[in-house]
Amino acid sequence: MTFHSILASIAPTASTVVEATGSNQIYIAYAIFLAIVVGFLALDLGVFHREAKEISIKEAASWSVVWVTMGLLFAIVVYFGYEKHWLGLGLNTPMYNPASTTDSSAPLIIRGTVEGAAAAEQYLTGYVLEKSLAMDNIFVIALIFGFFAIPRKYQHRVLFWGILGALVMRGIMILVGGALIMQYQWILILFGIILLATVAKMLILKEESDPSKNVIVRLVRKVYPVTNVFHGQKFWVRVPQSELQETGRDADGKVKDIGSAVNASTDGSKLVLAMTPLFLALIMVEITDLVFAVDSIPAIFAITPDPFIVFTSNIFAILGLRALYFCLAALIAKFRYLKPALIFILFFVAIKLLLLSVPPYLDVIGLEAQKSIKIDTTISMLIVFSLLGGAVLLSAILPAKKSDHHLPSH
Repeated sequence: MTFHSILASIAPTASTVVEATGSNQIYIAYAIFLAIVVGFLALDLGVFHREAKEISIKEAASWSVVWVTMGLLFAIVVYFGYEKHWLGLGLNTPMYNPASTTDSSAPLIIRGTVEGAAAAEQYLTGYVLEKSLAMDNIFVIALIFGFFAIPRKYQHRVLFWGILGALVMRGIMILVGGALIMQYQWILILFGIILLATVAKMLILKEESDPSKNVIVRLVRKVYPVTNVFHGQKFWVRVPQSELQETGRDADGKVKDIGSAVNASTDGSKLVLAMTPLFLALIMVEITDLVFAVDSIPAIFAITPDPFIVFTSNIFAILGLRALYFCLAALIAKFRYLKPALIFILFFVAIKLLLLSVPPYLDVIGLEAQKSIKIDTTISMLIVFSLLGGAVLLSAILPAKKSDHHLPSH
């Protein structure tokens, strides 16, 4: 046996081992990333915000800079991680098949090697896209806090646990979505249709701004005791039955806040375990993020099918949402052109996804299958940046009237 024949026999085996190792090691990369995220969150709530206090604009701005900087710097980690293939990153990775743009019979998604520059570009595009879609989330959260009259000093706690729940929900949705599109690539068409439906809803339907009409909130109030009085930062509290009938406001119309003291029954009635308005607000924040995730996760799959890029860009985008809320909650409605920009972004992403996924399946409706049309990631990033920047600039040049950007008081 010659030296070349030995190499030829070893090469496929070595390649298989490398791919298998990369596939297994990628879970270590996820574990390290999650450990870092959990560490930052524990530091945030356990050290910097242990006591309930009102978050100042200056503090919120500082934290926003920290989170955005970390999100952007992670692109460098992605670059070197994929370039050097740390823990198997970039090896045997789901990617859109370049051949599908020239051959209609080629599979849309394959597993292959993704280099650092391509991965970093995909991450940055996904991060900016997810961050921009989170802006609409901020306005809805402001409405929720306004309706439940959540004091500003308690809002951070609700957002912290809300975002923690969002991490879990989005992680599950990305895991399931990534697995599904690898098995059934036509699901990308469904993702595109969902995005178009979202655009139509934003254009046609008026958003519901009253959380009390939400079916989940109404159901919770019917099946479980809810007190209208705040008990410090507590989500659950034991209270006398009589407190459940209180309006939650004193004679001056201010929201009652008993504080963190343990309640005792003063009228001899039995204490019952009840939810506080803080927990109802948390439920609404979780529901809001779930609704927005249904839009944003399909959107980022238009950029890449790589679950690690999808997951990390999503996580960094929502990690800074809490601080960004305190910076922009009172200002977000002043950006009058932000909503149209978000609609255009979603529409562009929907078209990008459909151009990529529909042509190979045209034979299903009796037409000839065509090659996929892929819009370059760099072009996508420039379009998203331009729309967001243009919206902010136009809002500054042509500000809305005072009556147009009224927000509920907190």
